[in-house]
Amino acid sequence: MAAANRLRLGLAMRLALRELRGGLSGFYIFLACVALGTGAIAAVNSVSEMMTGSITSEGRTILGGDVRFEVENRDFTGAERTYLESLGTSSSGAGLRTMARLPDGSDQSLVELRAVDDAYPLYGELVTQPALPVDEVFAEQDGVYGAIVAPIFLDRLALKIGDEVLVGQARFEIRAAIVTEPDALSEGFGFAPRLMISRQALDAAGLVRPGSLVEQSYRIRLDGGTDARALAALRTEAGERFADAGWQIRTSQNAAPALTRNIERFSQFLTLVGLTALIVGGVGIANSVRAWLEGKRGVIATLKCVGAPARLVVAIYLIQVMLIAGFGVLLGLILGAATPFFAAGALSSVIPISVDASFYPGSLAIAAGFGLMTAFAFAVLPLGRAGEVPATALFRQQGFEASGLPRWPYLLTAGLTLVALCAAAIWFADDRRIAGIFVAAVAVAFAVLRLVGHAVQAAARRFPTVRSTPLRLAIGNIHRPGALTPSVVLSLGLGLALLVTLALIDTNLRRELSGNLPDRAPNFFFVDIQSSEIDGFEKVVTTLVPDGKVIKVPMLRGRITELKGEAVSVDNVPPQARWVLRGDRGVTYAKNLPENSRLSAGQWWPADYQGEPLVSFSSEEAGELGLSVGDTITVSVLGRSIIAKIANLRDVEWESLSINFVMVFSPNTFAGAPHSWMATLSDPGADAALEGEVLRAVTQAYPTITSVRVKDALELANRVVGQIGIAIRAAALVALVASVLVLAGALAAGNRSRIHDAVVLKTLGATRATLIRAYVYEYGLLGLATALFALAFGGVAAWFVVSRIMTLPSSFMPDIALMTLAGALLVTVGIGLIGTWRVLGQKAAPVLREL
Repeated sequence: MAAANRLRLGLAMRLALRELRGGLSGFYIFLACVALGTGAIAAVNSVSEMMTGSITSEGRTILGGDVRFEVENRDFTGAERTYLESLGTSSSGAGLRTMARLPDGSDQSLVELRAVDDAYPLYGELVTQPALPVDEVFAEQDGVYGAIVAPIFLDRLALKIGDEVLVGQARFEIRAAIVTEPDALSEGFGFAPRLMISRQALDAAGLVRPGSLVEQSYRIRLDGGTDARALAALRTEAGERFADAGWQIRTSQNAAPALTRNIERFSQFLTLVGLTALIVGGVGIANSVRAWLEGKRGVIATLKCVGAPARLVVAIYLIQVMLIAGFGVLLGLILGAATPFFAAGALSSVIPISVDASFYPGSLAIAAGFGLMTAFAFAVLPLGRAGEVPATALFRQQGFEASGLPRWPYLLTAGLTLVALCAAAIWFADDRRIAGIFVAAVAVAFAVLRLVGHAVQAAARRFPTVRSTPLRLAIGNIHRPGALTPSVVLSLGLGLALLVTLALIDTNLRRELSGNLPDRAPNFFFVDIQSSEIDGFEKVVTTLVPDGKVIKVPMLRGRITELKGEAVSVDNVPPQARWVLRGDRGVTYAKNLPENSRLSAGQWWPADYQGEPLVSFSSEEAGELGLSVGDTITVSVLGRSIIAKIANLRDVEWESLSINFVMVFSPNTFAGAPHSWMATLSDPGADAALEGEVLRAVTQAYPTITSVRVKDALELANRVVGQIGIAIRAAALVALVASVLVLAGALAAGNRSRIHDAVVLKTLGATRATLIRAYVYEYGLLGLATALFALAFGGVAAWFVVSRIMTLPSSFMPDIALMTLAGALLVTVGIGLIGTWRVLGQKAAPVLREL
């Protein structure tokens, strides 16, 4: 038996290779579908791996050391400094947001202030223009300290090298512009221009006070081992030795975790879009195989007449299909492998690290696996049907239309392959929950579109007879045996739904940042307001803006260290909730329920409450963390661990950009603790001139208060969203191209029957105009059916992504959705008609001789 199977497989291979000598005619759409999807996945994953690999390889330079220790809103203790400095060569620094202003008070700007010591930088090089050594650029000269700034700061305040600015209570001379800040990525995303000074200058400016929002850090070049195991051991030792320090410890193995995480998540999104395009192309693969087999009817019939069993026929053509699929995958891999080399230069100008392109076998292997599995899964079913058609039917030119579903082994094989494809998509995803939802949505869309296709055919079959000949022909084409309806509805439906989803996501993001959000958001945020300044600050603001609304709340910083008595770790916290536990969070206390929130569970404490510490937790984040009323959390605040019981849960309107906190404590929790205040100013009628006046008045009266104009922050966010939008539109283009290819494949699969129909109808007196109108009606009716599905499914998908994943308000915008559908249908149906035009030009005699 084994020998017979080997003989049969060898024979199938020889016959398949011999038949492939005739070329790839009829498989160009097949190749395009496989190459497009594979190339998209390979390109996205290769670029992602290039970026994350570059970050890892330059980990020391990006981090500024082998290991970095950070504490929020406090300084390191003497014991902590002694321990850290014993590990190797160290460099201390501090970072905060504050205001820099011109000496005459005429203008000011928010800056990301960074203070460094004489040892900075431990790795890499600080490059300035003009080039100056660190000790000279920051030195004090006649009571004026040196500073270096980002070039945009000079443009914003119309300054030049040598000019002076005021920061806090100190005067600074701008001695150079920053060209390269080697560890800028580890400092995180900045909303304002960089301004760098010395640690001594920071003390002179008087910016660090009790409750100030300042990040203190130590970067260390280790004397000992710096491999992954040694760094992990150091983290463990530091955590055990200073259990209550509440510091963040980062190593060069994970120098920029936020950036790496964002790259991985965005690449996952684009990979899933590419996979969807590949699956949409899978329908095109099935159509192409079906059309190709139509041209092989005579060969298949001959093989079956000379005794070839169905399995041998299927094996011959499956080998051919997979060889051609392999060639398509190879084309996609070449495209994907080349993409990092084209993208490296552009990305280097966006992210300040050396990006070295290379080949990434892992990413290419994943893309190749997806491409081959998709081709196999969608090719098995038409091949199985072809193997079951008797030779007599093939000789009678009946083709494969009436053969129905293949036998269960082929159905099972295709089903298992698709399940494996979905499982792989989820397994390789960074966030498997989102990937699982995405895969489930595609599966539901497939099932629903199948039902839509059958419903359209059933409706056409029962539609009353109409007098219009073109319309009657169109309705007949929709429900006749072998009709294109299922393939066209499935391919167009998936492609259009993906297009509508991407368009609505992009538009919702833009509208939220440029339209609704500025209308709801306050005009200003003010932070680092000391208790001794809060009354005077409020008087300054209300004098200038008497109709404005000032909301002020006390603020501290704290980190969650335990949930329900158990230490938090990556293992016991779901991925979607880990952001709550990263670093210190802003916390506050309040007698009354804050605005823009409402209780969803539990009771608010009395105004004069004096019992055990209580906390009100945001309900959404509590659900993600598995917390409920009555549970306890432990928070480290100002070096002290506080155990508080959850008294209630709140629904918080985060999108309002008002002052909101995940955790609000009962007032007695922080009795006597030093803290600062945070305030917002809201006045919808304030214009740019009034906002500028408020900014100058607050900065001059209280130079250490940080003023953030919300409009400036939103403009920066708009630029970021614009860059994301480019990627979204590129993904939409891939989806549109996939839909066009699939429609072209469906038309190619139905060309034989359409040629026969056109010839017979033209012989009976039909004109080309009549037939064209019939095809326009047919494609229009199918487009209308798929458009209705795409509107519904795309609207729901976009709502889920925007409201549930991005936690932003989402609304269905029919104008955007309809314009997207109209444009896509115009392109796809237009291409369909172009393909049909060739059918109408066939001469009658050769076709009639075959009937």
